[in-house]
Amino acid sequence: MRYLIAMIFAIVAAAAATVFVSSPIATWVVDRMAFESPDEVADLHSMVFMGVNLVALAIGWTIGWWLGNFEGSQSET
Repeated sequence: MRYLIAMIFAIVAAAAATVFVSSPIATWVVDRMAFESPDEVADLHSMVFMGVNLVALAIGWTIGWWLGNFEGSQSET
Protein backbone atom coordinates (compact mmCIF):
# COMPACT_ATOMS: atom_id res chain seq x y z
CA MET A 1 0.00 0.00 0.00
CA ARG A 2 2.90 2.31 0.75
CA TYR A 3 4.16 2.05 -2.83
CA LEU A 4 0.74 2.89 -4.23
CA ILE A 5 0.43 6.00 -2.06
CA ALA A 6 3.95 7.07 -3.03
CA MET A 7 3.19 6.62 -6.74
CA ILE A 8 -0.06 8.59 -6.49
CA PHE A 9 1.66 11.47 -4.70
CA ALA A 10 4.52 11.41 -7.22
CA ILE A 11 2.12 11.58 -10.18
CA VAL A 12 0.10 14.40 -8.62
CA ALA A 13 3.22 16.39 -7.74
CA ALA A 14 4.73 15.94 -11.20
CA ALA A 15 1.47 16.92 -12.89
CA ALA A 16 1.10 20.01 -10.70
CA ALA A 17 4.70 21.02 -11.38
CA THR A 18 4.24 20.53 -15.12
CA VAL A 19 1.20 22.77 -15.19
CA PHE A 20 2.15 25.48 -12.68
CA VAL A 21 5.87 25.56 -11.86
CA SER A 22 8.19 24.16 -14.54
CA SER A 23 7.58 26.59 -17.37
CA PRO A 24 7.95 29.80 -15.31
CA ILE A 25 11.17 28.51 -13.72
CA ALA A 26 12.58 27.42 -17.09
CA THR A 27 11.69 30.77 -18.63
CA TRP A 28 13.26 32.61 -15.69
CA VAL A 29 16.52 30.63 -16.06
CA VAL A 30 16.63 31.21 -19.83
CA ASP A 31 16.01 34.95 -19.43
CA ARG A 32 19.06 35.26 -17.16
CA MET A 33 21.51 33.98 -19.80
CA ALA A 34 22.84 35.12 -23.17
CA PHE A 35 22.79 32.74 -26.13
CA GLU A 36 24.23 32.63 -29.63
CA SER A 37 21.63 30.32 -31.11
CA PRO A 38 17.88 29.75 -30.65
CA ASP A 39 18.65 26.04 -30.37
CA GLU A 40 20.62 26.71 -27.19
CA VAL A 41 17.60 28.52 -25.75
CA ALA A 42 15.30 25.62 -26.54
CA ASP A 43 17.76 23.05 -25.19
CA LEU A 44 18.25 24.84 -21.88
CA HIS A 45 14.52 25.51 -21.50
CA SER A 46 13.79 21.82 -22.07
CA MET A 47 16.48 20.67 -19.65
CA VAL A 48 15.31 22.97 -16.87
CA PHE A 49 11.66 22.05 -17.53
CA MET A 50 12.40 18.33 -17.28
CA GLY A 51 14.71 18.81 -14.29
CA VAL A 52 12.05 20.66 -12.31
CA ASN A 53 9.54 17.93 -13.17
CA LEU A 54 11.98 15.26 -12.00
CA VAL A 55 12.57 17.07 -8.72
CA ALA A 56 8.80 17.44 -8.20
CA LEU A 57 8.37 13.74 -8.91
CA ALA A 58 10.99 12.86 -6.30
CA ILE A 59 9.46 15.23 -3.74
CA GLY A 60 5.99 13.79 -4.35
CA TRP A 61 7.32 10.25 -4.03
CA THR A 62 9.08 11.11 -0.76
CA ILE A 63 5.99 12.74 0.73
CA GLY A 64 3.83 9.80 -0.35
CA TRP A 65 6.34 7.31 1.05
CA TRP A 66 6.40 9.17 4.35
CA LEU A 67 2.61 9.47 4.55
CA GLY A 68 2.13 5.88 3.44
CA ASN A 69 3.80 4.59 6.57
CA PHE A 70 0.52 4.63 8.49
CA GLU A 71 0.42 0.82 8.59
CA GLY A 72 3.83 0.53 10.23
CA SER A 73 3.22 3.26 12.80
CA GLN A 74 0.25 1.52 14.45
CA SER A 75 1.10 -0.60 17.46
CA GLU A 76 -0.30 -4.10 17.57
CA THR A 77 -2.19 -4.48 20.84
